[in-house]
Amino acid sequence: MVKRWVQKELPDEEDVQRLSQEINVNEVLATVLLQRGVKDFDQAKQYFRPSLDDLHDPFLMKDMDVAVDRILKAFKQREKILIYGDYDVDGTTSVATLYRFIKSMYPNCDFYIPDRYKEGYGISEKGIEWAKESNIKLIISLDCGIKAVNLVGKAKSYGIDFIICDHHLPGDELPPAVAVLDPKRKDCEYPFKELSGCGVGFKLAQALAKVSSEADEKLLWQSLDFVAVSIAADIVPITGENRILAHFGLEVLNKHPSAGLKALIDLGSYKGKLAIMNIVFGIGPRINAAGRMEHAHSAVRLLLAEDEAETYRLAKLINESNTRRKDFDSQITNEAINMIEANDRTLSSKSTVLFKSDWHKGVIGIVASRCIDKYYRPTVILTESNRKATGSARSVNGFDIYEALCECEDLLDQFGGHMYAAGLTLEIDKVEEFRTRFEKTVSEKITEEQLIPRIDVDYQIDLDVIDTKFYNILRQMAPFGPQNMQPIFVTENLRVHDRPRLLKGEHLKFKVVQGEGGKIMEAIGFGFGQYYDLVNSGMRFKMAYTIEENTYMGNKSLQLYVKDIKFD
Repeated sequence: MVKRWVQKELPDEEDVQRLSQEINVNEVLATVLLQRGVKDFDQAKQYFRPSLDDLHDPFLMKDMDVAVDRILKAFKQREKILIYGDYDVDGTTSVATLYRFIKSMYPNCDFYIPDRYKEGYGISEKGIEWAKESNIKLIISLDCGIKAVNLVGKAKSYGIDFIICDHHLPGDELPPAVAVLDPKRKDCEYPFKELSGCGVGFKLAQALAKVSSEADEKLLWQSLDFVAVSIAADIVPITGENRILAHFGLEVLNKHPSAGLKALIDLGSYKGKLAIMNIVFGIGPRINAAGRMEHAHSAVRLLLAEDEAETYRLAKLINESNTRRKDFDSQITNEAINMIEANDRTLSSKSTVLFKSDWHKGVIGIVASRCIDKYYRPTVILTESNRKATGSARSVNGFDIYEALCECEDLLDQFGGHMYAAGLTLEIDKVEEFRTRFEKTVSEKITEEQLIPRIDVDYQIDLDVIDTKFYNILRQMAPFGPQNMQPIFVTENLRVHDRPRLLKGEHLKFKVVQGEGGKIMEAIGFGFGQYYDLVNSGMRFKMAYTIEENTYMGNKSLQLYVKDIKFD
């Protein structure tokens, strides 16, 4: 698939030289840092040396004092507390974090995760009824609840108070809860707006630790591995407070992880130090698989488990769920691709809308993403559930799929989400009309550029720039993620040095040299096997890549990880 390379805006040359001298790095690194908002020595120190002392006071968050007072009141009056969270990674880590922390201070506490298939996302009527029957007096919701106006009102009519901890954008009306903790509230002056759901729950625990003599502060910091997992899996920006939480969370994850995460790490057979990408592509999907294939309750039980035998038993069950999830994912993706390829209309469309009644509801969001990987256009994958068509929508860079769904609102029973991902439900007999309307909307709004995947290039460099010192500074820019992605460089006038190798028929391993007699470097292109003949021809090319450290038989060397190749 052809990709467009977009050069990030280059900072002023004077600013580059000033920062370069101020922190003693070369001008390439100074440029990359300025592109990330690092402008002077103090900001560089904060960026390269995160500190827990720089975490914001949790009481800066609107309603935090009210939430803490209500929890302490529940402790005093011996009321039963319910920790309620969503079934995805952010939700389950949120529940595990706050439940474990409160349980260490107060025994009369339980947790609840809704069933993905019977209850759906967020606060459910079944959950409220369960709380009533269980004599719950206080519900603390995590990663959900900000729009549950009616259901929180119903709980209130039962004499159940709510504290909502959420990070999604509120609607016009806030639920009638005792406290609503959400940095995205218009009237909330909390300095950092992009916490994960688990991050908001962590701030509540942090606030409790400040005022309660019974709080186990050591347990609070131990929970940072859960917070790091939520930040990575929920794809929130790794800037500001999230960068601090992710940095120290990864330290916990690598040195002293909770028993449940350690079991998942052991089963994953990871090599070397765990990074954000290991969570995104390894640990996160395993935790998610519990809610996709069965019930996410087992994921929370794993995260809370302390007995080694029980921990590994639960981890193996979740690992098996993930294996089944992969099988469903692969099978349904193949069926979806065959449906797209089946006729010229679906193949030439600017959007994809597919429906098949027997597709597994738990993996259709993943299938939508897989289809975008291949066709790169806004995609909706639907299956049948409760005699309705229900599904997931995913978008491409720069295109607001939620806005596109709003144009089809009269055809939908319900929908919700944000710019790049959404969920929807409609009558089965309206699917074809929805497909037509959605395609018309996308065709009118999307640009040709948005239909071509883009690579954001940090800087064009020569291979001579790359050495161990250069890489060591780049490595300290981690953790990488949204708004702090791993730097991508471009080098021109390259050709292959020696014969390239084809690994497993699809991966390209080769050496590159720049110009005549220039520096030679190892490169690997995963999924670039089709470029073998062109590379081997001796034709000159330019390459977009990241720089990694490769370890082979105990020897470490720098290696270029190919993002794209363009031939002269």
